[in-house]
Amino acid sequence: MTQQSIHKSIKRNRRIFEERLGIGVSFDIGYRTLHLLDTDVDFYYVNGLVDTQFVMEILENMVRINDVEPDKDKIEAIVKNRLVNHQFEEIGEFEQAMTEIMSGLLVINVDGYDKVFVVDVRNYPGRGPEEPDTERVVRGSRDGFTENIIENAGLTRRRVRDENLRLEIQQVGKRSRMDVSLMYIEDIANPELVNTVRREIEKIDVDGMSMSDKTLEEYLLQQGQTPFPLVRYTERPDVASAHLFEGHVLVMVDTSPSIMITPTTLFHHVQHAEEYRQVPMVGTFVRWIRFLGIFASLFLLPLWLLFVLEPHRLPEHLGYIGPSEEGNVPIVIQALLADLGLEFLRIAAIHTPTAVSTALGLIAAVLIGEIAINVGLFTPEIILYVAVAAIGSYATPSYELSVANKIARILLVILTAMFGVIGLVLGGTLYVLILARTYSLNTPYLWPFIPFNASGMYHILFRVSVPLEQQRPSIVHPQDDNRRQSSET
Repeated sequence: MTQQSIHKSIKRNRRIFEERLGIGVSFDIGYRTLHLLDTDVDFYYVNGLVDTQFVMEILENMVRINDVEPDKDKIEAIVKNRLVNHQFEEIGEFEQAMTEIMSGLLVINVDGYDKVFVVDVRNYPGRGPEEPDTERVVRGSRDGFTENIIENAGLTRRRVRDENLRLEIQQVGKRSRMDVSLMYIEDIANPELVNTVRREIEKIDVDGMSMSDKTLEEYLLQQGQTPFPLVRYTERPDVASAHLFEGHVLVMVDTSPSIMITPTTLFHHVQHAEEYRQVPMVGTFVRWIRFLGIFASLFLLPLWLLFVLEPHRLPEHLGYIGPSEEGNVPIVIQALLADLGLEFLRIAAIHTPTAVSTALGLIAAVLIGEIAINVGLFTPEIILYVAVAAIGSYATPSYELSVANKIARILLVILTAMFGVIGLVLGGTLYVLILARTYSLNTPYLWPFIPFNASGMYHILFRVSVPLEQQRPSIVHPQDDNRRQSSET
């Protein structure tokens, strides 16, 4: 689209603004003309995105010009000086002016001047910072990112008071013109990584980004068919700040309370802020319990199924494992039905009002489960193992990873039912191979396990005391890999 310049004639500009903004058609487009020193001055804004009090103060300052200013030949300079605001700029293109209006800024056009004044009076509707539901901690801050990119930048700046913190911003989407911010610490982050993320964002060619950060992720990483999450989402400013100090590049999208962390590995998705809010030994214990839960969510059900189908593989002291009676439904079908049934309940809980969700859980646990056992649809043991696997899924910090592991678990159950121990071993091997062949922005997904890095693996297995963490993770190739040197300079 060719750029059209602002005209000196306010009448010509007015016709273009009215046509493109739909003034008189859209009820929320604000338009006001003031006659100052025998000159027309037009004001354009969106009612729902501006702070009404600020707009009123600016208009009052403009009206006073007629009372105190005698020089009519310098109207544009007088108006400019009366715009007392912390953020002000002049632009000379209609396209940019339209974007600023639709972003919630006030655009002022003075007759006879070939530029417009832009004043930041934004006041986006939204909620205040509050602790995110999916990343709760026992100890720690209770604030969280919101759908306002300005607030999110402030929450991060509050924790990273470094003059080298950079927040680049650009608009993505021909129609949505969504604000997207690239965030990194200039003297820590790898410039090649920053350029890669910036270049991928600039290449995005789409009309709108209604799904905001998820749409951006699919363009940025070209995820293809893998179900595993290639970026980590966080709604906690402290988690985002910790990754900035490590050398990661973060991406903020307006209207989304989640911030994307790039690049990430599998092990980024199995860590939680709670581990760092406890002493190292407790943090390590919590981490191992979480690892055990993730392992159980993936392998417990297919392993139990293997022992049921091939009971001779069980040691004598574990001979009690497996149903004592044959059910009316094959055990494999029971396992799949129970696993999918829990997924039905999870989806139903998402779409159920909070006041009713508790009753839904009671109905599922007491009525459906008990009656299904009594009529012979399920054996009691299958309910136990499916429930333990589900708890392991809920113990996974990353919701995206838990769903991907659920898909893998169902496939492992099918392979085990078809081929026995060979199917379980084959499925587990394929699971590891798929992860090993997965990359996130040229970063191996299984690092530091594959390729093996002893120091990185030690930090994955153990929650190390912060004073002992002197090196930044090498996987992001930081410019300055020494934390202590960086803090002293």
